[in-house]
Amino acid sequence: MERLRGWPVTLTEGPVGLRPLRHRDAAVWRELRVRNADWLRPWEPTNPETPLFRSGLGPYLSMVHTMRREARQGLALPWVVTHENDFAGQLTIGAVVWGSARSAQIGYWVDKRVAGRGVIPTAVALAVDHCFFTVGLHRLEANIRPENTASRRVVEKLGFREEGIRRRHLHIDGAWRDHICYALTVEDVPGGLRARWLAGRKQAFPRHT
Repeated sequence: MERLRGWPVTLTEGPVGLRPLRHRDAAVWRELRVRNADWLRPWEPTNPETPLFRSGLGPYLSMVHTMRREARQGLALPWVVTHENDFAGQLTIGAVVWGSARSAQIGYWVDKRVAGRGVIPTAVALAVDHCFFTVGLHRLEANIRPENTASRRVVEKLGFREEGIRRRHLHIDGAWRDHICYALTVEDVPGGLRARWLAGRKQAFPRHT
């Protein structure tokens, strides 16, 4: 695939946004990763490209280079998650497979300071709609450790199906860990995931006049 349809793109919903990674984000990325190290360590794949502790900016610049190349090749959509225009995390649609599959995997992390405010569910909903209705993907998966209740709540609130356990799926925090596979296909959200998520939030938290 010569160029990924619908990329690069910036998406927003209220105070939450998704925008492409930039080289000049390096310093704030490093600060967030170090400050959130204990918060992220149990769930982070053991990957030398994105270490939690580094004094230099090299790992971030290497990651941006790799992700931009994959985006040009139609294999990934690497976004920064923003909250009120501040860098608040990352969301990546990766491992994109075209042909008869048209599938991909979702990965994300968020600054502990904004966790619990609906930032990541809103960001995931924006990304899912863009992937289904603009990029042209058919299926999206999120593979999450059973112990990661916060991340599981994100996809469960959004209506992802639980499809079973993937044994020793990824190397995380020093060992091969089981993951629960959650998935959505475009048929599951004919009116869009963003609209369904926002409607559900309004019902759960109605405004009083």
